This record gives sequence, structure tokens and C-alpha cells, in this order.
Amino acid sequence: MFNKKILSISLVLILVVGIMLSFSNSTDAWWVFGGDDSKGQDKVKIGFLVKQPEESWFQDEWKYAQQAADELGFELIKIGASSGEEVLSAIDNLAAQGAQGFVICTPDVKLGPAIAAKAKLNDLKLISVDDRFVGSNGKLMEDVHHVGISAYNIGKLSGKTLAEQLKVRGWDLEKVGYLKMTYDQLPTIAERTYGATDVLLDSGFPEANVFETPMRTLDTEGSFDAANSAITKNSDIEHWLIAGGNDVSVIGAVRALEGQGFNATDVIGVGINGSNFAINEFEKDEATGFYATIKLSAKAHGYETATMMYNWITNGEEPPKVTWTSGTLMNRANYQELMN
Repeated sequence: MFNKKILSISLVLILVVGIMLSFSNSTDAWWVFGGDDSKGQDKVKIGFLVKQPEESWFQDEWKYAQQAADELGFELIKIGASSGEEVLSAIDNLAAQGAQGFVICTPDVKLGPAIAAKAKLNDLKLISVDDRFVGSNGKLMEDVHHVGISAYNIGKLSGKTLAEQLKVRGWDLEKVGYLKMTYDQLPTIAERTYGATDVLLDSGFPEANVFETPMRTLDTEGSFDAANSAITKNSDIEHWLIAGGNDVSVIGAVRALEGQGFNATDVIGVGINGSNFAINEFEKDEATGFYATIKLSAKAHGYETATMMYNWITNGEEPPKVTWTSGTLMNRANYQELMN
């Protein structure tokens, strides 16, 4: 009798173990002990690739994307990829880690077709940010979801600011010169500068007083050298306006004007980016000719793109094909508030 009971108990135990093993081999299994009714679903993983991870703009994009990750509960995988080879390798790496999608600022817009193909091969959703992909035909890849800045419209805000300040100061237009700091090698920079110029001309500024000032390099030194030459050639000008595609292209021109005796009351310079270079100008004890900058929103490019990707992955909410972000005028009066 005793042996029969032991045999019966043994058979029951064997049967239970067999059932557990059967469930454990099933993709729909839940554990009998300490069960998890989430059915083993993987955590959402989203990649965020940037071309220059050392730059403050991209650091901020990552920071705000991480905020979205913390709030929504997904894992953010941050990768710096400054070449085509690194980008394609990173996409494979994301797939191997179980990511479901990624956001990318590509180091070269012409990599667009290769990036899109690699994403499709690995079944990864894709959003480009900042720089929009260009296809093999030289046209924008409108089928790829993109979040970016309308360079021309940002430039128009710069030009609007110049026109408004020109009116406030009441300068005689015949005695005002406009340094149009150009760097047409980069389409985004060119669009910004031409947007500013178009608005200024539409406001009634004389075209004869627009001085095309091409820079050899897109930095303070390149701007200084180009502006210095234009100022010297137009010694009859009493007041100056300055616009360019970024902050340093304006700041270099301000330094050149200072070197030739112009002070802040005779100069209106408006940059673009809201960079640390602009902040340094605003923090000086005395105002300079660098009047303002158009601050771009890294938060929109980091937080919102990451949130879009998360909703696309989890809820099937496909984002708009194109989302344009705007800029905010920043000057000595409000820069501290805007930087917080």
C-alpha cells in the first residue's frame, strides 16, 4: 500500500514537470510559479544616432530624448556615427539589440537610400532629424519621415528682426549697409541667409546697399576676414546690419566692425542657433553689435522625435511625413529665461 502511494505521487510529480516543460518551450508561456501576465513582451528600444556627438546641439537632443525615455519607459540607445560605415554598422547593432526603430541625424544626406534600405532590411522604423535625406536622383526623400528646421523660414525671422530694429532706430536707409554673410557651400546656411535678405528687401531696404559677403570658412575667422574687406570698401556707410546662417558668421562681422570703430549703437547683428557663442555675447558687461539670435529647439528635435517613434512602435500612430520646427528670438533681455 505504501509503495503504491509513493508510485502515485511520483507519477503526479512527473506529470507536473512535463506540463511545466511543455509551457516553457511555448512562445506564449507564462510561468506557473511567480507568473508574469505580460507574456514576456520585450521592452521598447529606440536608437538615436547623431553625426557629431561632441557638439552641444546633439548632446541636448540626446538629453531631451532621454527625458522622453524616462517618462514613457522605453530604453534609449545613443550612438555617435560620423561616417557612412559607422551608420550602417550602428543600424545592424540596433537590430541585434532588439530595437524596433531609430531616429538619425545622418553625417551625409546622400546616405539616405542606404540608411532607408538597411532600416527596412532589419525591420526598423525610421525618422530622420535635422538633415533631410537626399535620394540618388538628387531630390529629397519625401517617403522618409522627417523632423527638421525650415531653414528659409528661420532666416525670415532673422530678417524680420533686422527690419523691426531698423525701424525702431530710425536710421537713414541711404546710410545703412547690410552685410549678407554667405556660405553657399551648405544649402541650409544659404537658405537661412537668403530668407533673411528677402524679408529685409520686402520691407523696403535698398538693394544697392546689400553687400554680398562670401566667407571662405564657416567660423568667426572666416566671417571676420570677409566682413573686414566689405567694410573697408564701403567707408561711406554709417550704420550696419548683419545676417548669416549661424551665430559665428555674424559675430565675426561684429568683431570686424568694432575693429573699424563701430560700436553697438551703429550695428544690428542677428545670428541663428542660440549657441554658446551667442550666450557669451549676451553675458558681456557692455552690449555689442550682436543684437539677437534665433534659438532653435533641441527639445523638439530630441523629445518629440523620440515620443513620435515610441507611439509609432507601441500604438501604430504613424507620425506626419514632415514636421517643421520653429525658432525663438533670443537677446540680452530674455536669454537666461530661454536657456533654463
